[in-house]
Amino acid sequence: MPHYIERPRCFCSLGGALSTLEALPDTIPILHSASGCSASIAWGQNGGSALNVGGYCGTLMVPGSNVGETEVVFGGTERLTEQIRHTMDIMEGRLFVVISGCVTEIIGDDVRAVVAEFTPEGRSLAYAQTGGFKGNSYLGYDIVMSALVRQFVPAAARKKKGMVNVLGIVPFMDGFWRGNLNGLRRTLELLGLTVNTFFSLDDTLDSLRESSRAELNIVVSDVYGRETAEAYRETHGVPYRTFSFPIGPTATAEFLREVAAELRLPVDVEEIILEQTRRYYKALEPLTDCYQDADLQRRAVIVADANYAVAVTRFLLDDLGWLPELVQCTDLLTPEDESAMTAKLTASEWGLAPRVVFDTRATEALRYLNEIFPKKELDMYADSFTPGFVIGSSLERDLALKLGAPHLSVSFPISNRAIVSRGYTGFDGGLTFMEDLLGAAVAGR
Repeated sequence: MPHYIERPRCFCSLGGALSTLEALPDTIPILHSASGCSASIAWGQNGGSALNVGGYCGTLMVPGSNVGETEVVFGGTERLTEQIRHTMDIMEGRLFVVISGCVTEIIGDDVRAVVAEFTPEGRSLAYAQTGGFKGNSYLGYDIVMSALVRQFVPAAARKKKGMVNVLGIVPFMDGFWRGNLNGLRRTLELLGLTVNTFFSLDDTLDSLRESSRAELNIVVSDVYGRETAEAYRETHGVPYRTFSFPIGPTATAEFLREVAAELRLPVDVEEIILEQTRRYYKALEPLTDCYQDADLQRRAVIVADANYAVAVTRFLLDDLGWLPELVQCTDLLTPEDESAMTAKLTASEWGLAPRVVFDTRATEALRYLNEIFPKKELDMYADSFTPGFVIGSSLERDLALKLGAPHLSVSFPISNRAIVSRGYTGFDGGLTFMEDLLGAAVAGR
């Protein structure tokens, strides 16, 4: 494991919690922290979330206690009480959530006791201890979602047949979060399921409120969302299964089979997969001649977070016919998670396996690639990274320039794309991803 994080690809846990609440419908975050925290998060989103920044009562406009020297010395609970009262009087929302920063947690402000003093009529008030020193923004997502599961989601008298919740896609940290959630909704609805994704334009706060009725929590991540799923299991008895992020026909077909088997659905899942696969390849027919004649197969370097590292690599190998040579996951993971991800990334029926490394340092990708393809200037037939393609974040643009390769940003931070509803999940998402890849490959013509 490296001794430092070079150019971090995340916010702190407070930033992840704030971003999550900004994406929840009818939800107002109340920031109990020092002044400047929201601004730092806002500019982090501006530089990394594909031009998506804040929203109603988000980032620069988030209600906050803005504690200073006086509160650090004497405590900030009175200031927080005042802020909660004014926010609930002025702002329009059904759910208000207090999240705490580093300073207020270090001085020991009892946020729970302050929240307990309020009994809002017709509205709800919750809290989460999200001090930024606890970890990164992905952890912040799990902290605040777990808190809502325990404080806001009521127990259900009975489960609703065919209802599922989708976890593991972190708003703003995934620049394609809205489109990816929509793609997952459409995919799961093929099985006749009722799908709560919580953050899409089709969701309401009632989706979260009623989520304890779900038969299953579907965690579409090998890392993110598991703590939230555990909170559902412990508090409401909702079981969960983890799946890799599905992009394209191969991964999506496997995803549908596993979900249908887990829920024992009375559907012909193979017929559903056959029809969707037929549509997928029918859409590709006009492209195949050009793909072959122009020799658009590429070697690829993938530098990404845990979700995209696995999903992109599997799509390139299983569906597009590209050759992933190096996969660098930039998240800090446990040894167990690293082993599990490596197994998924190297389990290819084609006998092709990329080199897999776990390293937060962006500039190390070139060194790893040079180890795979050492320079042999006197051997004109030496294997080389040509033609190449770099898939990662905006930080990998420099790597692509050094390699003379096209580049596509899919993982945080994304500062060179504007994304509103685009997504890569499911069958249709695979087509969209292929469009973006091949579009970038021929952009210089």
